[in-house]
Amino acid sequence: MSRRRAALAAAAAAVALAALAAGAALGFTPLFGEPGTDVPTARVEVRDFVRRVPADGHLEAVKATPLTVSREVGGPVRIAWLADDGRRVAAGDPVVRFDPTDMERALTDARDDLTTAEVKTGKARVSIDSEIANLGRDAELAEAEVSTAERFAKRDELIYSRTEIIESEIDGELAAERRDHALAAREARGELGRTDLELLSIERRKADLEIEEAERGLAALVMTAPHDGIVSLRTDWRGNTPRVGDTTWPGQPVAEIPDLSQMQAEIWVLEADAGGLAAGQRAEVWVEAHPETAHRAVVERVDALAKPRLRGSPVQYFAAVLALEETDPATMKPGQRVRAVIEAEAGPGALVVPRQAVFERDGDRIVYRRRGRGFEAVPVTVGPSTAALAVIESGLAEGDEVALADPERRPAAEREPAGGFAPPAGLAAGNGR
Repeated sequence: MSRRRAALAAAAAAVALAALAAGAALGFTPLFGEPGTDVPTARVEVRDFVRRVPADGHLEAVKATPLTVSREVGGPVRIAWLADDGRRVAAGDPVVRFDPTDMERALTDARDDLTTAEVKTGKARVSIDSEIANLGRDAELAEAEVSTAERFAKRDELIYSRTEIIESEIDGELAAERRDHALAAREARGELGRTDLELLSIERRKADLEIEEAERGLAALVMTAPHDGIVSLRTDWRGNTPRVGDTTWPGQPVAEIPDLSQMQAEIWVLEADAGGLAAGQRAEVWVEAHPETAHRAVVERVDALAKPRLRGSPVQYFAAVLALEETDPATMKPGQRVRAVIEAEAGPGALVVPRQAVFERDGDRIVYRRRGRGFEAVPVTVGPSTAALAVIESGLAEGDEVALADPERRPAAEREPAGGFAPPAGLAAGNGR
């Protein structure tokens, strides 16, 4: 029995020393009761409380101009040349060049189609003019026959027989029919000729449009930087960046040119640490490449749902965006890793105790407050907490002395005599706690 008592006493001494060190590190001055008491204590203090939440992430530009494959190319195109990821470019510098072979072939075919349509138009115009001229001459001859028939018509019954008179009338009618037919044929051929020329004009216009489309496509095969910045190649769903020889499609993003004058930090906060995280809270950001400088920031946005950073990982994070108060283009680049600390909850004049002073009994939070030579268990309401400090919203007052170790777990021989330890309210009734 003496060995067991000695072991318990050593364990209690170790707990006391640990609590003493922790309280001193937090700015609390551990106290001890009467001589022979081995339970360290601390005074409840009123101080400014700040819960700092760690996070990590990367820098990104607030504004970035995307470079997408132009729809003028009309179809899939292959990358022939690509600027290096992270390369600095000036406005107008080439970033991506696509293979022009197919587009040049399309331009050549369109020009050939235009030449063919122009030749067809010329031949059709000559043929139509010739046919109309022939029909015009036929109409003139028919008109002359009509005039001759009218002049020499046989109408006198005393001179001509009935048969000759009828034949003369028939000749006049036939001449008039030939004239009317020739005029109608010339008019119809003119209409048909105009239709043929309009169809050929459509072919020419189609060839012109194909030439314009091919020329625009050739011009779109070179993507240039819209402003000064650095090249940031886009990644696909597998995390791969585009490479020379890859096939791209109209509207597909290939790269972007971020505006380096204004940066922000996209960070990830563990789900367990994200309680109370909200827009408007202050933060500090350190770029891992330049850890000596802290940059002030403000939480701009917090995602509503937690999600894993890696596919298949069970660890959940809340994504957030920090707006930097100042941007240093000389040291800040998109993609650089950053560390951040967010002041998630801050309260001036909060009543705080060391975290190890708060114990849990059957789902309730209690602290052991000094009463005379012993301690009493006091139910408390705990507010925001960190790994080191806890805010007490109710149950204690400033100046109260609380135990930093559980006094009930001291060796039995060293506990206070009966009456030295007062149970919390409601426990004396024998409710099993």
